[in-house]
Amino acid sequence: MSKIFCIANQKGGVGKTTTTVNLAAGLAQVGQRVLMVDLDPQGNATMGSGVDKRGLTLSVYDVLLESSSVREAAQRAPAGGYDVLGANRELAGAEVELVALAQRERRLKAALAQVAPDYDFVLIDCPPSLGLLTLNGLCAAHGVIVPMQCEYFALEGLSDLVNTIKQVHAKLNPDLQIIGLLRVMFDPRITLQQQVSEQLKGHFGDKVFDTVIPRNVRLAEAPSYGQPGVVFDPAAKGSQAFVEFAREMVARVPRL
Repeated sequence: MSKIFCIANQKGGVGKTTTTVNLAAGLAQVGQRVLMVDLDPQGNATMGSGVDKRGLTLSVYDVLLESSSVREAAQRAPAGGYDVLGANRELAGAEVELVALAQRERRLKAALAQVAPDYDFVLIDCPPSLGLLTLNGLCAAHGVIVPMQCEYFALEGLSDLVNTIKQVHAKLNPDLQIIGLLRVMFDPRITLQQQVSEQLKGHFGDKVFDTVIPRNVRLAEAPSYGQPGVVFDPAAKGSQAFVEFAREMVARVPRL
């Protein structure tokens, strides 16, 4: 059975999509069967996986409205070794259309249940806002991976996210938990980042992943080539860190 994880943070610009795409590619490299679900209407995770969002005939939008199955809509990432359930601008309309439908928060969960035996990991890239799309992701997931920069405002956003997860856990998805906090865009030369990193470890303990993703130009360049950084430049420090993170995830899963 697949383990389903949301990559979520209510603060924008913290590397959610970069984390989702590179973790998917890293997991594929260490022998895992992976499905990446793009729940953001911008479709950045889709494009970053080398799939043209403008050319999608079926997308996660069709899956949420039950006009397509995951098996029909998913396609292989050209370079990443994982499957992609892509998104495009159509998905923006789903927020409105889902409101009137039955089981509106659990549609993604029902769709993913049909392909649970096909994958070891399902990674869901959530939009930064807490709407019906993000709720579908949180209701479908076993846990949340939180990428965050070690900065003061990131701590503020983290408390909001923790409260949201508690509410979803209490009302909609009793399985939901924080799997771990991933420190991204980390620069050890900056004293504040080291201080915030120590605060996180002091407060969250083993919920903070051992792996740290350094600030890395090659990771930022990779999406413009339609490839995960892990594939675009395997020798880059950021790429190697994501493969190490994938190994850490595989090691953690049996304990969850």
